[in-house]
Amino acid sequence: MAEALQDGVIRRRIAAAKAQMAEGSPGADRGWRLALARAARDTLALPLEVSSLALHRRSLAEVLELPPNHALIAVLQGPADGMGLMILSPPVLAAMIEAQTLGKVAATLLTSRKPTRTDAAMVAPTLDAALEGLEQVLAQEADLHWAGGFRYASFLDDPRPLGLLLEDIDYRVLTAELSLGLGARQGAVILALPADGKGAMPAAAVSVPDLAAQSGQAFAQALAAQVEETGCVLDAVVSRVSLPLARVLALKVGEIIPLSRASIDRIHFEGLDGRRLAEGRLGQNRGMRAIRLTSGDVQVRKASAVETTAGAEPLRQTG
Repeated sequence: MAEALQDGVIRRRIAAAKAQMAEGSPGADRGWRLALARAARDTLALPLEVSSLALHRRSLAEVLELPPNHALIAVLQGPADGMGLMILSPPVLAAMIEAQTLGKVAATLLTSRKPTRTDAAMVAPTLDAALEGLEQVLAQEADLHWAGGFRYASFLDDPRPLGLLLEDIDYRVLTAELSLGLGARQGAVILALPADGKGAMPAAAVSVPDLAAQSGQAFAQALAAQVEETGCVLDAVVSRVSLPLARVLALKVGEIIPLSRASIDRIHFEGLDGRRLAEGRLGQNRGMRAIRLTSGDVQVRKASAVETTAGAEPLRQTG
């Protein structure tokens, strides 16, 4: 009963973490604003401002209704053969083409026409630059799982084939209202990507195993493994001697101090706090000084079966 209850708690925590990562904000919101502005500046020398941005979760049927008339529909390909869309409204497409052909954005009325393959080829580098910029901004954020790894693949001038190209799944839709050329053109860019994501999680993001490890038996096992890898320092004490401070200060190199109560069959192990932990007797193991634990006045977990290798310096006993 207790195990089932604990398992339910872990599952709820994992589900809550997934829901939190699925919100896609503020990472995707901030990232897409920056990526669009930088891509337009670097590839087109085009001033671009994002006046508003909205993030929604849409079904495939809803995505198919998003493209406006005569919009350029860029088909994107991403991780695990995932497919998405970037839709450029006619004013945005016209501003990008004008920036490359005229060197500025015209303020004249927009002529209604279908986008061409030439239009797609001219704006593709800018689209890829924006998608790459989004990845860089989200490099350490969970939104990279669904927003990273996509690039331009092809274009459509008619939305009707989209129902056959795209998977029947939910999509995250970022709708950015843009002002281009210092307000000369205004329009929308719509980015639609698979909602559940098919890319790798960033290293800094919290993973499901990490959440599970914070509770119950998994946490206890992880803590035990970490504690068992911790180093432990023991001092092998052959004997102790007390001397006046003046005598200690007068000691010289090579001088011998008698250890009246030293015995090779009664050596104590002490911790850093001076507490006696075990007893043993001096011996040899593979040509090195060693101590075999024995049963004595101090209780030890493993008696007369464990050998501890001593340091490289030999023990010297005088009496």
